[in-house]
Amino acid sequence: MSDALVVDVREISKTFRDFWMRPKVKAVRNINFTIKQGEIFGLLGPNGAGKSTTIKMLLGLLFPDRGQISILGNHPRANAVKKFIGYMPEESYLYPYLSAEETLRFYGKIFGYSSKSLQIRVDSLLEMVGLKGASQRPIGEFSKGMARRIALAQALMNDPQLIILDEPTTGMDPLGNREFKELILHLKQKGKTIIICSHLLSDMQDLCDTVAIFYGGTIVSNGAVKDLLSPNQTLEDYFLSVVDDASAKFNTGGAKVGDLTNSIFEQSTANAKEASVPAEVDEVLETNDPNQDVIDELLGN
Repeated sequence: MSDALVVDVREISKTFRDFWMRPKVKAVRNINFTIKQGEIFGLLGPNGAGKSTTIKMLLGLLFPDRGQISILGNHPRANAVKKFIGYMPEESYLYPYLSAEETLRFYGKIFGYSSKSLQIRVDSLLEMVGLKGASQRPIGEFSKGMARRIALAQALMNDPQLIILDEPTTGMDPLGNREFKELILHLKQKGKTIIICSHLLSDMQDLCDTVAIFYGGTIVSNGAVKDLLSPNQTLEDYFLSVVDDASAKFNTGGAKVGDLTNSIFEQSTANAKEASVPAEVDEVLETNDPNQDVIDELLGN
């Protein structure tokens, strides 16, 4: 791992506002972190903690209200940096009528590959993500796991230096999940810098050098995985402990732990018992059917 900084985030904040410009949601609040070249960096946190907003600011899709972001020494909106970034969003919005090969060729042409080098790269990526045998099938016919594979190939089309993956293994089977982890480690060996946002904490523990745990738009814990975890402690145990402590300190507009003591299901069961059909009514329904004689005859009763 090199000491060169690929991502440098300093004191960034983002507040979403309503039509009248009144503050609606404070999505990110004064966060700081850095990512070095060749590092696998994990973004963790409950739903609504600010992870996706942070990713969008790193990509230049959203502007922070305050603070600074540097990607490969440039502003995230700079065209010079775009060609060095690969992004796999949580949902794959690819053209459903294009085949897997046509999809990669389409994006390859955007990055200016010549015809010969483009075909070589398309074939290599299809082989890498296990879709060589399905290269001519339309994307719209793919399962969720197969769609994630082609989305990953698309994110790697331009041989990026920084790769951002948002819930990359959603819908993948265990074999695909293992292949994904092996691919990520292979990319790291090639000097790629990778940001992963995922709720699969066991995978994050296996892959990540460093993690940042978000809660309520802030980073409540940040550091090397080996330094954060005590002996025999899993990343999941550490994560739950950190989030539990954070939830006790302040409220957030994101998801929180639900109330498992709620008696709504007990009430539903009681209501269902009260609403059951009385025995005398059930008997009337059975005996007053005008077609009962015909039914009995057909059944041989």
